[in-house]
Amino acid sequence: MTDQNSLEKGARVQERAVDSIGDDEAELARMGYKQELKRDLSLMQNFGISFSIISVITGIPSLFLYGLNTGGPAVMTWGFVVVAFFTMSVGLSMGEVCSAHPTSGGPYFWAAMLSEPANAAFASWVTGWFNLLGQVAVTAGISYGCANFISTLATFNTDFVPQPRITTGIYAGVLILQGLINTFGVHLLGYINNISIWWHAVGTTAVVISILAAAPKHQSAKFVFQTFIDNTGVDGVGWSERASPAYVVAVGILMAQYTLTGFDGSAHMTEETRNAAMSGSIGIIMAIGCSAVLGWFLLLGLLFSIQDLDATISSPTGQPVAQIFLDTVGEKGAIVLMVIVIGAMFFCGTFSLTSNSRMMYAFARDGGIPGHKFFHKVSKQTQTPLRTVWLACTLSFILALPSLGSSVAFSAVTSIATIGLYISYGIPIALRVVYRRRFVRGPFHLGAFSYPVAIVACLWILFISIAFILPQANPVDSQTLNYTIVAVGIVLAYSMGFWILSARKWFTGPIKQIEEEGGVAGGEDRASSTDVSQAIDEKKP
Repeated sequence: MTDQNSLEKGARVQERAVDSIGDDEAELARMGYKQELKRDLSLMQNFGISFSIISVITGIPSLFLYGLNTGGPAVMTWGFVVVAFFTMSVGLSMGEVCSAHPTSGGPYFWAAMLSEPANAAFASWVTGWFNLLGQVAVTAGISYGCANFISTLATFNTDFVPQPRITTGIYAGVLILQGLINTFGVHLLGYINNISIWWHAVGTTAVVISILAAAPKHQSAKFVFQTFIDNTGVDGVGWSERASPAYVVAVGILMAQYTLTGFDGSAHMTEETRNAAMSGSIGIIMAIGCSAVLGWFLLLGLLFSIQDLDATISSPTGQPVAQIFLDTVGEKGAIVLMVIVIGAMFFCGTFSLTSNSRMMYAFARDGGIPGHKFFHKVSKQTQTPLRTVWLACTLSFILALPSLGSSVAFSAVTSIATIGLYISYGIPIALRVVYRRRFVRGPFHLGAFSYPVAIVACLWILFISIAFILPQANPVDSQTLNYTIVAVGIVLAYSMGFWILSARKWFTGPIKQIEEEGGVAGGEDRASSTDVSQAIDEKKP
């Protein structure tokens, strides 16, 4: 009898799963796409993608030196709280839009759906290119940070001295390995995702407890919560003296904002997630909330465990976090903790690449990138976009090459990632505000709070988009130039210039799907991505 009940229960669960997938495919068809990617991710796995990409144990250690020099403990501590609050407003607004339009295209598709039909293609085009820039830059920042920490670990008890060319070589190796996992290990990504969630949660907790318990002494609460430091002056004159302390605070919150970035991964994986209209939105919000709490816990643990501030900043390892490990748990313990951090960074980069490739696949499917006909193909064996996996690897490697000749290149890459992604988040949210009467909400919505939360999110994105292109070191020269403005300017010039000269004549984006949604009843055949691609090719000169 028990066996019979178990079988009946299992059959009901399987039936509900099939119904859910059927509803998801119908929703995707409503938006004009056919199901091409394998849909087998759960809510927790969708959450795990964004949680792993945010990866507080990646973002905070990677920019810990930057934070100490640009505002110090006070800006790092309180800046993280402020940034987490405003990032949650962005996530809530994104979750609402994602619920209404759960597709791998994410922000660029949302921008088209929320615009007036006449402007939808242009909004989609610009949003798509900023999202692509941010996706490539965040993959570069994560994996280059992983390479940096591998180089640092190699200095323990050896004569090895990290050099930019060696670190860049390690970076290439990291990207290749992550690309291979996304190529041949796609059937294992779900299991790796589960491991990554526990690795981040348990690993971060273990790191904090270990250093706090073993530290010979602890910094005071006054040091952690009130100490302001300005080491932005290469010649001794920092921005707080040349401009004002507020300037240092504005550029100093980059560590926190870069850390809490990449949660659109849940949106880009919705075509592979069951019950996507709810799971994608909840995945975004859960990832931000859990990461904010875990990140502040990690940040406080590191700051309270600093033994000698000057020695930590000028550590021969090149990484203050590594020095904190050495000063608290000794060399053998530090090796274990470094492996935990490097493992988290590697998982983070792997899933960033996964999200990156899905975004590129979706954009190529609608003709948004050069060579779209080649890049929008899906492997029949794995049902994954392998060509965009390696495109993402290649572009991420190229973006990090300036690190060979610039002392601030890494922080510039993180600025590019943050600005690129948040602008692509902000455009659809702003359109949601401007054309709020056009918005048809999905099962996840904010009710009366929707409009004010969206306005707060837009204002915050505008602020950080200005703050993070500002010079970070004084004086500004070829070595200290924040080339974020250059990278963002190139993408803006390319997207706008190419649109005016050519793309406006043939790029339709999801406009065809918008027209069909208005004029085709449910149940009728929809245009497939192949049909859309062929239509784009016919329109090209």
